[in-house]
Amino acid sequence: MLAAEKTEVLAMNNGLDVERVRAEFPALHQEIHGKPLVYLDSGASAQKPRAVLDALNYYYEHNHANVHRGVHLLSQRATDDYEGAREKVRAHINAASQKEIIYVRGTTEGVNLVAQSYARLLLKAGDEMIVSEMEHHSNIVPWQMLAEQTAAKVVKLPILDNGELDMDAYDSLLNKKTKIVAVTHVSNALGTINPIKEIIAKAHAAGAKTMVDGAQATPHMRVDVQDMDCDFYAFSAHKIYGPTGIGVLYGKQELLESMKPYQGGGDMIKQVSFDKTVFADLPYKFEAGTPAIAQAIGMGAAIDYMNELGLENIETHEHEILEYATAKVDEIEGMRIIGTSKNKAAILSFELEGIHPHDIGTILDNEGIAVRTGHHCAMPVMLRYDIPATARASLGLYNNREDIDRLFDGIRKVQKLFAG
Repeated sequence: MLAAEKTEVLAMNNGLDVERVRAEFPALHQEIHGKPLVYLDSGASAQKPRAVLDALNYYYEHNHANVHRGVHLLSQRATDDYEGAREKVRAHINAASQKEIIYVRGTTEGVNLVAQSYARLLLKAGDEMIVSEMEHHSNIVPWQMLAEQTAAKVVKLPILDNGELDMDAYDSLLNKKTKIVAVTHVSNALGTINPIKEIIAKAHAAGAKTMVDGAQATPHMRVDVQDMDCDFYAFSAHKIYGPTGIGVLYGKQELLESMKPYQGGGDMIKQVSFDKTVFADLPYKFEAGTPAIAQAIGMGAAIDYMNELGLENIETHEHEILEYATAKVDEIEGMRIIGTSKNKAAILSFELEGIHPHDIGTILDNEGIAVRTGHHCAMPVMLRYDIPATARASLGLYNNREDIDRLFDGIRKVQKLFAG
């Protein structure tokens, strides 16, 4: 049975057959320090199903060649698969055209491309960019760099105590000087799902354009860029069970047409002479050099995998596991969740009274449990809650209740060791 056919039978009417899904992820079936692995770090990078690994191997074993430039059969096959993955991305986020799908190295490059190729020409001294306090550094630092280049100003949109954005403050911050609103769809440090359509609509009413970081949304829910009406949206393949080193920047076609590339080289040109260079049409004018061909094909396979399981099934399953984990927090004295929004994705960030998160992570690792500890590239969030770091359990479609039980057994062991 082909990998796609095997995957197709994994979706059930009432959700996921999680044990059969787990069987598709080779990395989950190993021991860490002599104990079965519990992987709770999908928010940093998700594990890869056999279907993705097979797609990568097949390309390298049978179809490896550079794309767009060869008349020989291998190049044609590679090009077909590479561009076929672009169509899968387009359909996955409901973009209007493949011209709106730009391959980038990941979310970070997508944000930087927008900042330098679009916003840098737009902004002037005194203009404002609203950036939320819960952003990943990749959606803060590029705008700070741009502010230095243009004498525009970065304005912070604050977080409420429960981890939600202060929408009253947002209303007051929007004004005629606002040119860019940069906001995450889902917080990587808190799990908060932001009211993205409302944020975008209000930005547009004020005359501003929007840059949405979708890295933590695309693994957990259906994304429709036309419905949300965002101007730009970026995400990374390795968060959605695909390879590292590739991601996507979506942009409205009319905006992308107005932008100039900020990298030059091969494959992004129509004609080059020492008098003049004519750039290629969308999407290629932003894709200089030999691209991440295998990674794009692997990303397409990951999208196929998620779609075959059913995004609604994934979302329902992860929500149930998150609720199960959240309820168990009440059993642990001195455990506090950081980020208690009513509308959350599959992230549980927490602290244990009197115990540094790095110690939590080290002891859990000795129990075979992988969580992320630190500031999660969201230092302003830590400053907002006056904490140095958190321990973060981030869930994927392959996690089950047993994983959560193991996590909380490990937390009890952490507390016992420190009590001793």
